[in-house]
Amino acid sequence: MQRHYLSSDFKIQTWDDLKPLLEELKNRTLNSAADLKQWMKDHSEVEAVISEDGAWRYIKMTCDTQDEKLQNGFNFFVTEIEPHISPYGNDLNKKLIDCKYVDELEKDMYFVYVRGVKKSIELYREENIALNTELRQKEQEFGTISAAQTITHSGEEMTMQKAATYFKNNDRALREKIYYQIQDRKGVDETKLNDLYTELIMLRNKVAVNTGFSNYRDYKHEELGRFDYKVKDCYDFQDAIQKHIVPLVSENEKARKRVLNLDVYRPWDKEVDVDGKTPLKPFTTGADLTAKTIECFNEVDPYFAECISTMRDMKRLDLESRIGKAPGGYNYPLMETDVPFIFMNAVGLHRDMVTMVHEGGHAVHAFLAANLELTEFKSTPSEVAELASMSMELISMEHWHSFFENKEDLKRAKKEQLDSVLKGLPWIASIDKFQHWIYTHPKHTVPERYDAWMAISKDFGTGVVDYTGLENNVKRSWQSQLHLYEVPFYYIEYGMAQLGAIAMWRNYKQNPKQALQNYKKALALGYTKTIPELYKAAGIKFDFSPDYVKELADFVKAEYEAL
Repeated sequence: MQRHYLSSDFKIQTWDDLKPLLEELKNRTLNSAADLKQWMKDHSEVEAVISEDGAWRYIKMTCDTQDEKLQNGFNFFVTEIEPHISPYGNDLNKKLIDCKYVDELEKDMYFVYVRGVKKSIELYREENIALNTELRQKEQEFGTISAAQTITHSGEEMTMQKAATYFKNNDRALREKIYYQIQDRKGVDETKLNDLYTELIMLRNKVAVNTGFSNYRDYKHEELGRFDYKVKDCYDFQDAIQKHIVPLVSENEKARKRVLNLDVYRPWDKEVDVDGKTPLKPFTTGADLTAKTIECFNEVDPYFAECISTMRDMKRLDLESRIGKAPGGYNYPLMETDVPFIFMNAVGLHRDMVTMVHEGGHAVHAFLAANLELTEFKSTPSEVAELASMSMELISMEHWHSFFENKEDLKRAKKEQLDSVLKGLPWIASIDKFQHWIYTHPKHTVPERYDAWMAISKDFGTGVVDYTGLENNVKRSWQSQLHLYEVPFYYIEYGMAQLGAIAMWRNYKQNPKQALQNYKKALALGYTKTIPELYKAAGIKFDFSPDYVKELADFVKAEYEAL
């Protein structure tokens, strides 16, 4: 994005650098619809610069959680800049809505944006500024705690991500040993993570009560801008997954147990290859992963490959796992330069390759929406953002020979992917249901929290895996889910988007050219249309009814069996 309102050398050092700009926007006289549109563009430019500054602070901090200077840089932004911006943001939102020319804005382009601004005004409370600042700081503690978790095996200290690679080892005794080491280390932080979560729940509940809601669940549903579906739809999604997906996962687990010839199927048996083959190795280093992703994307669409190549050349990739690096993976949009950043913890396994094409889908989305006029037009809701990434997983699967030269390995990789698609949906539903319970019972005790999780786990479990003697590990298993700590209620979107991605993949297999055309068209719209309209542009339905879930589940099952 080329700057027009700000000077090319403008940088955010302190709040005093930003204040005059926001004051000017707040006090500017608007005498026509053209003046309003120019004001919106200038406001958007400032938002993009602020967003990118904060993004880089977060990225650098997660790349090295042990660097105190980077932690301080992020905390400075959260405590000394963001709280001052919030009141101005509300004032500027009201200036837009109160402007007599707002009704002259084109409905087909600005309706969704204006709708969101009105909701932000409705939810704004000055007393929540300090609470949100405290929350932002607290939420990052999860990454610091998790990044410090390591185990030592054969004299090597390793991250949890690397340790988990041993679950694919054919030596069952070794898998069991590693399982206990990982769980013992996680147990060290169990109380700390429970205490942190309790603090976050209490703070979030205060935010909701301050805003006039009886619970944080209902507040967050509004704050996330879920205009196109209701809380009841989340429960319907959970029920549909339990009814139509869990039985398929159960079938697969029973088949694994049978082929492995095990009387007792334990948690350390869930990932090993049933034929005793060594783990799939689709790449060696981060550079190799990047090169193969570019090759794969080039076969799907040369433009997709160009996106990843640009990111590589601009050093917008940090892919390999290392001690001190925050857990997880993300694609962080950078709203001014319009070239995002991919962060992940690759250790050379198949799932890392899937993470890369997933985040690559997010990246392509950012590139396709880059030319939209306003920053907010590019801020796509998660239900659509995850459609971009999860569709890329399945569409790219048709070209995974870039990673697997051996045909049998390619077939294994595809089966693993489809298996993980099915297994992922019950976990998504369980995390979502857990959050509904958590925030509608904000004063619960830790034992009650565990009881709720165990009941939910039973609803979405297969009953095939034997956890006898391991119940303590199961009751705290939710603690591994970053989203619970850092981005509450952002999780069911993965499930909705997974259903959409299956439909996209089905379309791609029937008519690749048309499916890609629809995919690119939908993503290029950013958030200028409603979610159902964006799904329709992609050539699919925004639907998670039981009948539709069953239809898509049957398709995945058929494709799996065909392999």
